Amino acid sequence: MKIIEKQLAADKAEDIVVVDLEGKSSIADFMVIATGRSSRHVAATAEHLIEQLKGSGIVPVPNEGLRQGDWVLIDAGDVIVHLFRPEVRAFYNLEKMWGQERPKPAGSAELIA
Repeated sequence: MKIIEKQLAADKAEDIVVVDLEGKSSIADFMVIATGRSSRHVAATAEHLIEQLKGSGIVPVPNEGLRQGDWVLIDAGDVIVHLFRPEVRAFYNLEKMWGQERPKPAGSAELIA
């Protein structure tokens, strides 16, 4: 898990959220959701993460969506990684599905009630 978070941070992925799936799903223990600034940024971040995982002994590293770069899913065994362009992430809102709050965009002001 630390390898994934470290690589995403190194590649400047934004709004990184870790969802604990233990007891909620049999497919993985954790899901990591992050945003890239563009299709190119999403694809490059995914490629770097895949190489890092392979270098750490996680082989194979199945993935989907790498060519398009809108939404890349990476299966890292007990961790599933979703990398999105901002608009695609907002549309699917996976955090809500799993009972998590989506991070507020950087620089957004919170309303005081």
